[in-house]
Amino acid sequence: MRLFQQPANGNMKTIITLVIIGVVGAVSFVVGYGVNYAFFSDFTPEQPIEFSHKIHAGDNKIPCMYCHIYAERSRVSGVPNVQRCIGCHKIIKTDSPLIQKLTEYWDKKEPIPWVKVYNLPDYVHFTHKRHIKAGLDCKLCHGDVASMDRITQVSSLQMGWCLNCHASRDVANGRDCWTCHK
Repeated sequence: MRLFQQPANGNMKTIITLVIIGVVGAVSFVVGYGVNYAFFSDFTPEQPIEFSHKIHAGDNKIPCMYCHIYAERSRVSGVPNVQRCIGCHKIIKTDSPLIQKLTEYWDKKEPIPWVKVYNLPDYVHFTHKRHIKAGLDCKLCHGDVASMDRITQVSSLQMGWCLNCHASRDVANGRDCWTCHK
């Protein structure tokens, strides 16, 4: 009995097709991973208004929840609307070009088109509310924002990163996921 038999001609085409698909898939995965790592780690987008968390959260000690008002009750933390910003800046540093730009948005009744720094895929179910209620500090995921003039994505928020955090904190969901996703 022969151990390796020559497949029928139709089967050979199927095998070659599957090998080609596998190679193309593997190469696509590696390229995609490389592009993601090269271009999206330490992501620091330019914002429509240069906003310094160092000045606001650091020097002036404004708590995260003052501006990111939805974090305690929603999936998303939210970004401050123009009204929140202008509430202080109608009297503070009004001669600054940046504040004048803010005032233009206010006068036009337009939202500031902030560029999202942390963007999770649609299939990820993450809620800020649960993490805030669990007593986790924003720094854990977002780094020392109070020292940043421009926000930089400091954690990948890839599944493995999240699972490691859950496993290290002995969170039931993390342990459950970790059993399969090691």
